[in-house]
Amino acid sequence: MGDTGDTGDMGDAGDMPPSTEALATVPKLLIIETSGRAGVVALAHGSKLLAERRLDEARRHARDLAPQVAELLKEQAWTARQLNGVIVSRGPGSYTGLRVGIMSAKALAYATSCKLFGIDTFNAVALQVPSEVQCTDVLADAQQGRVYLQRFRCSPGALPQIITPLRITSLQEWLQARPPDCYASGPGLHVYGEAIRDRVIDKSLWDPKPASLLHLGLARWAAGEGDELWQVEPLYLRPSAAEEKWAANRGNGKTGC
Repeated sequence: MGDTGDTGDMGDAGDMPPSTEALATVPKLLIIETSGRAGVVALAHGSKLLAERRLDEARRHARDLAPQVAELLKEQAWTARQLNGVIVSRGPGSYTGLRVGIMSAKALAYATSCKLFGIDTFNAVALQVPSEVQCTDVLADAQQGRVYLQRFRCSPGALPQIITPLRITSLQEWLQARPPDCYASGPGLHVYGEAIRDRVIDKSLWDPKPASLLHLGLARWAAGEGDELWQVEPLYLRPSAAEEKWAANRGNGKTGC
């Protein structure tokens, strides 16, 4: 099978579970995705995605995110306090983008007393693969020839199942050990796609989409779940480049800025 791109159909914070009445409510949801170079915010009413806005790649997410959310709410004639939940992508991905997205999601959920759902970015990417693909390796750039890697089993009509836990490995090690029936997807292919010649999901599906995050968030809403507000953190397996540089300088006796 060659490259494939046809997509199949996609479908409290706090200690107390939501009431039956709350679960019966068609939720008004904000979706925040800032794991990549360009972010996106979106609004949904239940399973219906109403509108989305891309964040300017040339500007910091922090400068762009709040005004775009305000514009989306204004377009729907919603107020922030009418939101029932915030769905936020938690990585792996851009350190700066994830920090800004998650901090913004926490602040909004706290200010409006709505639920917060932290969604693993790779789960959203795995949800997007075509129905005929049964095994998918999702990749993101971990720099210096390394990749974040997680393997999923995919079945039509079901949520992706994790086969192997998230880890960092070298690109070459992954290529050598890659199973013959496993396809590749994820934002890491924007960086390393030239080295991967076959069994690649269509490029339009490499990045997490608001609809996928919504699907996963709604599954948690329906189950009465939600994340403890201050426990949602970016999904990191290694320090940022700035932190690694600081540690190296400290080891060499350099303490300047």
